[in-house]
Amino acid sequence: MIDAAPFQHTAAALGFGASCDPATGAFLRTLVASKPGGRMLELGTGVGFGTAHLLAGMDGAARLETVELDGTLSAAAQATLVQDSRVTFTVRDGAAWIHAHRGRTFDLIFADTWPGKFTELDETVDLLAPGGIYCTDDLFPQPNWPDGHRPKVDVLRAALDARHDLHCAPLDCATGLMLCVRREVP
Repeated sequence: MIDAAPFQHTAAALGFGASCDPATGAFLRTLVASKPGGRMLELGTGVGFGTAHLLAGMDGAARLETVELDGTLSAAAQATLVQDSRVTFTVRDGAAWIHAHRGRTFDLIFADTWPGKFTELDETVDLLAPGGIYCTDDLFPQPNWPDGHRPKVDVLRAALDARHDLHCAPLDCATGLMLCVRREVP
């Protein structure tokens, strides 16, 4: 179990209201445990609450890359998390990071920001290895949603469901999750 208090305190101090919730964190911890020695990608580090859950589920051979646009949030995540050689923190626009890493593959991608979720979706799915897991959250209305956000979520869900290279399951839990697994297309 990850102690949420340090992350909540940091998020409040920085005015950041988009951390993953504890149920999503537990879900991520469980998913990542199914990928021993795997390569994981988190798009949207925030203050590191999701990162902490991913690290808690990973074995010693697994590696995590986490990308955050906001340098202050990334620095806060790094300060809150214990130094861990399994994780690489990158401060960069997620879309630019995705485009710069074409050809790489990951066993699990947690898309928790706009790039990889509402933009660059195809390019992000292309980063999934066969059998790789794509997970996103916040598909139920959230207090921090901007006006007119619901249609973007509907488009995302429809785009994921329409893909022939993914098996997807919407999960009616936490903040609204979508779990997809990359399959080989004949």
